[in-house]
Amino acid sequence: MSEKHLVCQGAIVKCNYGATPDKLKVLTQAKRYINDKEGSKKLMATHMDIGTTFEKNTFGPCKMQPLPGGGFKPCQAVVTAWSGFYDKITLQDNNGKALLEDSKATCPSGGKDCITIINHGQTAEVSQKNVENADDEVLAELFPFVDLKEEDGSLLIIKNL
Repeated sequence: MSEKHLVCQGAIVKCNYGATPDKLKVLTQAKRYINDKEGSKKLMATHMDIGTTFEKNTFGPCKMQPLPGGGFKPCQAVVTAWSGFYDKITLQDNNGKALLEDSKATCPSGGKDCITIINHGQTAEVSQKNVENADDEVLAELFPFVDLKEEDGSLLIIKNL
């Protein structure tokens, strides 16, 4: 089994019947952060994040709601349930189970599992420790025209982090 990422605030989601993606907003808890060294931006998403839990709460025109004469009604994104969550993590704050990058949501218009996660929301942040532990040859390959070493042997890039 391959590694799966936990989902956090800002994850990009799409509906099978919509035209544009939206971003997930975590509204059910305010304490548990992941992938955020400052602990201020990326709240962990859980299966309790239901209702209107997106930034714009729309995926554009909804193909499941045609208008007489052509076109489609605008989507009003509402999550009624999540599936595929990780049941071995439960937050005390909301009794929520962690969402995974392959979790899916149900919408009253689109039906079961019509909303999928395209990006889990986590991003890599380089820390000072990452740079200190980096292999000199790898750094030379990544930055071929930059001398990253100070005269004392310490890395220049560390001072700029």
